[in-house]
Amino acid sequence: MYYKEHAPGSSPTSALDFPQILVFAIILLEHMSWLHGVCNENPLSTIIRRLGLTLYRTSGDDSILYDHDLESYALYDINGRQVSQSTVIEAGDVFKKILEETDKVRNQQNNDISVKEAISIVLDRNPDLRQRGLAHEVLQWYICRMEAWFAADADMISLKAWDQASFCIFLEKDFFKDVTLHTEKVLSGGHGLMVQGYDPVIKALSRDIDIRLNHRVKRVINGFNKVVITVEDGTNFVADAAIITVPLGILKANLIEFEPKLPEWKQSAISDLGVGNENKIALKFDHVFWPNVEFLGIVAPTSYSCGYFLNLHKATGHPVLVYMAAGALAYDLEKLSDEAAANFVMLQLKRMFPDATEPVQYLVSHWGTDPNILGCYSYDAVGNSEDIYDRLRASVGNLFFGGEAVSVDHQGSVHGAYSAGIMAAENCQMHLMQRLGTLERIPVACREELVESMVPLQISRL
Repeated sequence: MYYKEHAPGSSPTSALDFPQILVFAIILLEHMSWLHGVCNENPLSTIIRRLGLTLYRTSGDDSILYDHDLESYALYDINGRQVSQSTVIEAGDVFKKILEETDKVRNQQNNDISVKEAISIVLDRNPDLRQRGLAHEVLQWYICRMEAWFAADADMISLKAWDQASFCIFLEKDFFKDVTLHTEKVLSGGHGLMVQGYDPVIKALSRDIDIRLNHRVKRVINGFNKVVITVEDGTNFVADAAIITVPLGILKANLIEFEPKLPEWKQSAISDLGVGNENKIALKFDHVFWPNVEFLGIVAPTSYSCGYFLNLHKATGHPVLVYMAAGALAYDLEKLSDEAAANFVMLQLKRMFPDATEPVQYLVSHWGTDPNILGCYSYDAVGNSEDIYDRLRASVGNLFFGGEAVSVDHQGSVHGAYSAGIMAAENCQMHLMQRLGTLERIPVACREELVESMVPLQISRL
């Protein structure tokens, strides 16, 4: 996350007020974290309950907008006119019908195609579903929100897998044995913002664990009974086994050298799975000039040109709007300076509110080009094989793999990354038990005190 600050009406200053910027950054880190699946079945719910963290629910189950409901919003056209609720609801109903028809297209296809191509086929077959004028622009906004959920453009998203992730789990350590079909689980409870963010969760889970920050791994040697990790300054760490949880974008860019090279089936899985990009441009104002709704949107003739703002003031009381851009737009914004990106967003905002004041601070993310990330989270790209997640998850010698991209049930989520990490640790532990015949050399972090709590989830909605 990169930051800039300037006074209203002035250009960015060279001498930044770091205390104020850090406060703004902390506000964003605390309030820009979602829990997908606000229910006790969520793997993180026990920890959240134990810590007494509060959630602000943004949607219930099966919302057409994924992490938002059509309960608290305001949409505007490019001329600043507010779109009527009836138009939004009618366009939403058409969008649902189009998505239902894409299921028929999927069943008729021998090969996978993109969601965008499927929508085009549906509209050709069903001219009555085509929208014109403002209704078309609202429909494009729905597509924009769908693209934001996957952090990818509709022409990149797999029709085969976008709404039903069926894939295989390898039950035995031998990679090609005993396959069973698995369907992705969708948690109930809708979606909610973590009001205090995930920082308390991370601190609770990391207590008493030796964590080395600022150690960028450059090479991993996977030996017969040892693993050697080399970091950027040349320091080596030796272990019996290692769990690889670096972002998928880092693996795709081959920024870590593996010796010996990862097998072809692992490399192809890394190469084929999509990694999305969604950036946030947060604007802090000295006062609120927008309506008291959860999100604001601007509709346009293409999904690329549509806009979406999350209103943090609604949930937190801070005068902050966060513009969220995904796919090609997210990458295009990263080509701009932070000031230019903020100015672009302000142009969007001033279309809705001509009297909008200049922000007193802004923060811009660069997930697609951040050298430690290179993307945000995984998605099913066109043509993915059914066993791609299992090949990503499968161990290679003394190397085990974790992270949201290898989650059995919940790719692209924090709780998916957490549960995948637990699975990788358990598999690694079993591997070493079989090899060493003892667990005495394996330090296991005990978090039983977090599991025993029965405090209910604290959920609010203003």
